[in-house]
Amino acid sequence: MRFRFRDCVLDTGVRVLTRHAEPVALSPKAFRLLEVLASERPNAVSHGDLRAKLWPGSVTGGTTLARLVSEARAAIGDRDDDDPAIRTVHRFGYAFAAAVTEDAASAAPSHCAIRWGSQLVPLALGENVIGRAPDVLLTIPSSKVSRRHARIVVSDGRVVLEDLTSRNGTYLGDRRLDAAIELKNGDRIGIGSAQLIFCAASDDGLTSADSVKASTTEQHVDRRGRLGKAK
Repeated sequence: MRFRFRDCVLDTGVRVLTRHAEPVALSPKAFRLLEVLASERPNAVSHGDLRAKLWPGSVTGGTTLARLVSEARAAIGDRDDDDPAIRTVHRFGYAFAAAVTEDAASAAPSHCAIRWGSQLVPLALGENVIGRAPDVLLTIPSSKVSRRHARIVVSDGRVVLEDLTSRNGTYLGDRRLDAAIELKNGDRIGIGSAQLIFCAASDDGLTSADSVKASTTEQHVDRRGRLGKAK
């Protein structure tokens, strides 16, 4: 489900929050808090119910919940004034007060891809994570790569690359990223020793295996984006 409110979009399918069409970093618990409040609106959700949904089977204090609310408010640009998006219900809990438009999150392909060696890894709408972890879109098994190293967010006709506070950084060309940046066809992305090429939807580079070279060695990428030796 995609919740649109004010200048934000909360996409629960791909787990991405955007504001002014830019991806916003948000912890999983704070994202879940927004999801619960938006789903339950306009009803208020008690402290106890929120804790049960966010930390099932665990005992947590009110301070922890209040910190998550503060994180969520900062992410969506909310202020606890006369017209807050997240309304405090004193001595009870919180309620989502902003006007919301819902639509089903699209599962359609984005028709753009990352080229790694001679292979293409298609990008989906929403968040596409690159890193060392086995459950991300593109797995790079290297000690120089963080588990969740970087992400590419495809939404509203834009493709944005963002470093996820990785240890060794994410590079666009020779520049180390210090903020999210929009990608253009042919952009070269450096993650660890891997050199990747972004291929836009309408370019011949998306279908021609010889148009660009992301690596000097032959590589093979399986359907989940894992690197292996060429056969």
